[in-house]
Amino acid sequence: MYWLNIKYNKPESERFTTLNPALLLETISKLEQRIYERFPKSGLLNVCREMLTLAKESDALSQRLKPPIWPLRVFIFIASSLLIGLVLWASFQIVTHFSLTADGLPDLLQATESAINELIFLAIALFFLVGMEARIKRRAALQALHRLRSIAHVVDMHQLTKDPAHLLSKSDMTASSPERMLTRHQLARYLDYCSELLALNAKIAALFAQCTEDEILLNSVNDLEQLTQGLSGKIWQKIMILDLAEQ
Repeated sequence: MYWLNIKYNKPESERFTTLNPALLLETISKLEQRIYERFPKSGLLNVCREMLTLAKESDALSQRLKPPIWPLRVFIFIASSLLIGLVLWASFQIVTHFSLTADGLPDLLQATESAINELIFLAIALFFLVGMEARIKRRAALQALHRLRSIAHVVDMHQLTKDPAHLLSKSDMTASSPERMLTRHQLARYLDYCSELLALNAKIAALFAQCTEDEILLNSVNDLEQLTQGLSGKIWQKIMILDLAEQ
């Protein structure tokens, strides 16, 4: 597999457990050349080129998502400190301006109730601030995964009319029938290229899985992998039909 990471400067336990983006891009580039040499005028070639572009963008994005966003973290720290300082100041005012006398007790109870409400809003605000960086990174990654999901369906559309049945039995063509100019060998290669594109699509998505522990993002990557596996399974059924027919 071209995309396996075999960098020897990594620990022994990580040499074959992470994807190497450079080798993944090389694999897609080689697949593009293979499609060009066999089907230079096919739409599948343009799809592969688009996937190569998406792979480069996804690699760059996954690298940007790894390090912390320091300006945002500084802003969150300052905003959180101001909120906590405001609460401490309000608490100090309550302690110093109210006494536990009969006259001040109602005002103290009212102020305490207001303070509890403010603490609830403070907790919500802190939760929002602390999770802001993760949400920003998640949104960017999910947008990239959406594009990968869309191009997977495009690959499936290209193989949709590549039916091996017309090669195995004579059938009447209608005016609306798609053109079927491929030989048995060409059809097998075309379907195989589609299957490879779907597999590489899932590997591009996996770049995001190895740079985050976000559960929502990991579930989206798994969903995309299941989608590509299902689409690839339909393609391999056609390839198996062609192989069995030759026997």
